[in-house]
Amino acid sequence: MEHIHGAISSLGAFAPITCIFLFLLASLLVVWRLEALAGQGVEGTVLGTIFMPFCSGMGNIVFALVMARSQGRGEDVLINCLFNNVTNLTLLIGLPVLIWGMARIPRKKTKAVVLEHKMGRLSLALNLVAALFFSAFLWMLAADGTLSRMDGFVLLLLFVFWQCFHIYDVKKTNLLKKKTYPLTLPLEVFVLMLGAAGVFISTDWLVQWFQSLESATVSPQILGWASGVLMVLPNALLAFYYGSKKRMDVVYTSQSGDAHICIPLCIGLFAVFKEIPTSGFLQQSLLILMGLCAVHLLFVVALGKLPRLAGAALLAAFGWFVWVGMSL
Repeated sequence: MEHIHGAISSLGAFAPITCIFLFLLASLLVVWRLEALAGQGVEGTVLGTIFMPFCSGMGNIVFALVMARSQGRGEDVLINCLFNNVTNLTLLIGLPVLIWGMARIPRKKTKAVVLEHKMGRLSLALNLVAALFFSAFLWMLAADGTLSRMDGFVLLLLFVFWQCFHIYDVKKTNLLKKKTYPLTLPLEVFVLMLGAAGVFISTDWLVQWFQSLESATVSPQILGWASGVLMVLPNALLAFYYGSKKRMDVVYTSQSGDAHICIPLCIGLFAVFKEIPTSGFLQQSLLILMGLCAVHLLFVVALGKLPRLAGAALLAAFGWFVWVGMSL
């Protein structure tokens, strides 16, 4: 790893741009192979609930690990994760809905298609309920002013339990439908891991480079926001790509499922290594997240879709969140 860092640093002023380019290239590789999996018969719900959250949240996971290893600030990890989650549930769902809309009932009203649509809607509602509970759980753990090492282990166990439930649900569906996945799946996972390696190398170097900057030049608080903007780019690629393909089911499940990566996985990982002091910003952001999850859940259950007017309101909520966060 040191040899790779040395090679990147030797590029001088072009090193940060190179790392950002590597990060985006690795993210595009992930999107490309996810689309290939969809073409091989992997359902949108499986992509959105299992594969995509890990792939789009890869940067957040790596950022939390790198910050823990380099004794970084826990506040930056919190801002990174909260910015990511709020952006997913506002900008990256609201803007595709505003542009392409969200179908309520499939055009081909065959019994099988309608049933699949209803199952996807039920899965999405469950994802939103989980995001709501995870945010509430973290809000309660952080009420005493800190997230301790034991709090981190609790969050990690909560995440493992949720993933076990997902695996069970997918296995059950496969047994009922007598469905198997393509033989090339291990190869696709290997390619996705190559993308993960690119994300890790670029994120690791960028974090160390940012921490080396003079504090008089760049405020330490900017790291969390700057990293949040970078890490949300893979989510944006997924959202707009599948939005343009009229696959709002994938957009919705991937963006809501990504919340399960940041909370509880990423924050839990960092807390295991280093205690995180909490603040009023964390509590306010978690309340915003819970409110967003509740609003999405209401529309999904009551209407089966998110209206364009609600999408516009989500964009306004994103702007307000950024303005409030940067002003603190």
